[in-house]
Amino acid sequence: MAFQSPAPSSVRPRKSAAVVIFLCFLAIVFDGYDLVVYGAIVPKLLAYKPWGLTPVETGAIGSYALAGMFIGAILIGYLTDIVGRRKVMMASIAAFSLLMLLTAWAPSPELFGLFRFLAGLGLGGVIPTAIALTVEFSQSHRRNFNNALMFSGYAVGGILAALLSLAFLSSLGFQGMLALGGIPLVVVVPLLFKLLPESPAYLAARGDRAQAEQIIADYGLEPLPPVRAAGDAPEKGRFRTLLTGKLLVATILFSLAGICGQTLVYGLNTWLPQLMVIAKYSLASSLTFLLTVNIGAVVGVLVSSRMADKFGPRNVTAISFACSGVALVLMGTGIMPLFAMYFLVAVVGFGSVGAQILVNGFVATYFSGATRATALGITLGVGRIGAVLAISGGGVLVAAALGNFINFSIWAVAAAIGVVAILAVPRRSATADEDASAPAAASNTIPH
Repeated sequence: MAFQSPAPSSVRPRKSAAVVIFLCFLAIVFDGYDLVVYGAIVPKLLAYKPWGLTPVETGAIGSYALAGMFIGAILIGYLTDIVGRRKVMMASIAAFSLLMLLTAWAPSPELFGLFRFLAGLGLGGVIPTAIALTVEFSQSHRRNFNNALMFSGYAVGGILAALLSLAFLSSLGFQGMLALGGIPLVVVVPLLFKLLPESPAYLAARGDRAQAEQIIADYGLEPLPPVRAAGDAPEKGRFRTLLTGKLLVATILFSLAGICGQTLVYGLNTWLPQLMVIAKYSLASSLTFLLTVNIGAVVGVLVSSRMADKFGPRNVTAISFACSGVALVLMGTGIMPLFAMYFLVAVVGFGSVGAQILVNGFVATYFSGATRATALGITLGVGRIGAVLAISGGGVLVAAALGNFINFSIWAVAAAIGVVAILAVPRRSATADEDASAPAAASNTIPH
């Protein structure tokens, strides 16, 4: 039995959906901080004599958090569709923050790696939850833009990590920089407890019609598309729904695009400072390039997400992947003047972090509310394979000393595969499959 939420009235909403998006933004800031701060501290880890780490070992340790995020994104993304977005968001951030503090105090590289892995479990649950909430609290013509705005917190966290590293890495060391990752426990979690509502899409899928409609009215949200009664989706199973028919093909291709996007994001943000040092730039200049990557990501994706809302996310996402691939090849030629290198690095930021943000938005508007967080968890979780390979493989690449052209242009392969995967995602019609209408499919403003 399906129901349709009533259309929002002309009464002004009592609460602002912008608050929800801002809270998700804050949560994502610390995901970006964790990623980029590790890249910033890699030279310090390599120089830390008590541990005597090699580039390959440092890359492997860096990948442990991504392995945790692989598991966390899939399992916690699934739990989000079962127990609710609000509880999962608070629990994930609290766990991640505590484990970042333990990582900072780790007495050995073995415990350092273990705590990185466990922190990744918590962090892996934050991203699909934040994306699902942002899409569900956005008007249909702003879903990609609001998702990009929220997810720009990822790049803002990267910018914050680069700036703080430039200012304090020499005095605080890598331990102090990691300890700053515990801040969300005392800043973000209390705000979430006080201000974050539950997802009306989750409540509707669970059968709590009255509460879902109340939140829709409070925040002035668009009506939910028709959904099944509370017992229908669980009887079929969310994973089974996503792994049958056209949705199976889409899930595989989105996962492949996620692997490519996260290969670029995590590989470059982790190893770019070291690659620039190898290319004869100073460590301070290398951290400035890292800052430029994330500034390019913020500026570029805010523009491209507007285009995605207007023209559809498919082609815009493919173009962003292509831009990063071309920029990386040009960087590897070694003939670019300094100002051109900064521009190319900014383009890489747009085409790596920006492309991944657009992929996430495409997934969130492609699948229905009942399976959205599960789909995001699968595609983000599987995408961590690329992150793990990139971080550990980057260490192998640095140790191999293959030269600047290979060091930069090899990452362009991931960008090329990302273009193909996104363009191959099957198109959906309003009645294409049995997984209830996705919000984007129900809206003519977001063609696929």
